[in-house]
Amino acid sequence: TRSDSGKEDREDEEELDPRIQEELEQLNQASAEINKLELQLDDARSMYRKILSESARKLNAQGSQLGNCIEKARPYYEARRQAKEAQQETQKAALRYERAVSMHNAAREMVYVAEQGLMADTNRLDPTWQEMLNHATAKVNEAEEERLRGEREHQRVTQQCQQAEARVQQLQKALKRLILKSKPYFELKAQFNQMLEEHKSRVTALERHVAQIKTRYSVALRNLEQISEQIHARRLQRLAVRRASPVGAEASPAYTEEEEEGTSGLAPPGAEGPASDTLSVLSFQTIASDLQKFDSVEHLEEMSDAASLDSDEPEPESARSPRNAFLCGHHRSVSL
Repeated sequence: TRSDSGKEDREDEEELDPRIQEELEQLNQASAEINKLELQLDDARSMYRKILSESARKLNAQGSQLGNCIEKARPYYEARRQAKEAQQETQKAALRYERAVSMHNAAREMVYVAEQGLMADTNRLDPTWQEMLNHATAKVNEAEEERLRGEREHQRVTQQCQQAEARVQQLQKALKRLILKSKPYFELKAQFNQMLEEHKSRVTALERHVAQIKTRYSVALRNLEQISEQIHARRLQRLAVRRASPVGAEASPAYTEEEEEGTSGLAPPGAEGPASDTLSVLSFQTIASDLQKFDSVEHLEEMSDAASLDSDEPEPESARSPRNAFLCGHHRSVSL
């Protein structure tokens, strides 16, 4: 009935998954953070472009004043840049070599422990110690190869660094006058390069942060979609169960509800409906009433005799007992 449908709708509303509110809060927070960070990212990009444009303008003006000495002195600064990069590579290679040596020493120590374990038990060959020795030996071989590789790499980059330093010293002697004359230009260029590098790092960090928040937003959105699909599936399942239930199972909750209120939802025989359906309605109402009035048979005295079942006229209003009048006032139609 309509009241039952309304009750079911209210129950569905009361059964809202609490995860929905949590995911909505995550979604709103992520959206607000994305908007704020994208504004900061736009400002950072704008500042980077502004500094780049200003640096190009000032360097161009400085180059016009100094003339061709800048291009003549440029090989020296290029050699210094290469020497700095070679020095950094040398440091990295030294760290890799030290790490390889440490791993090689640890693997050799493991081999020593395994050999001592095998020698301690001379009566039998323990498979556990044997497996450990094989594993340690393989690690020693791998570490030895890595150590040799690191040693060769360190020697190579060290030689390159020495060559770059030698070239810097050679150019410094050959281009000393031009280097001093072009010094203001390259100092200004270094300042702008540092500023641009700092702003570029800020832009990169903001882009990475925005990507992380957008990922969190997408996760919350997918979670909401999954929750929605789960709720929809449960509703369809309940609907299928209700449709598959027999008539008595659908009517039973309504009678149980009114039984708690202390009233019955059935009218006496002949109160409603055409005369041709009187017998079927009476049979259904009698069965339903028997299911509820399990502790009393007083309603049998209120039923009319057999002749009234064949009558086409409804029972007069005056012939109804006060109990029947009360029941008629709370009558609920039942669809067969």
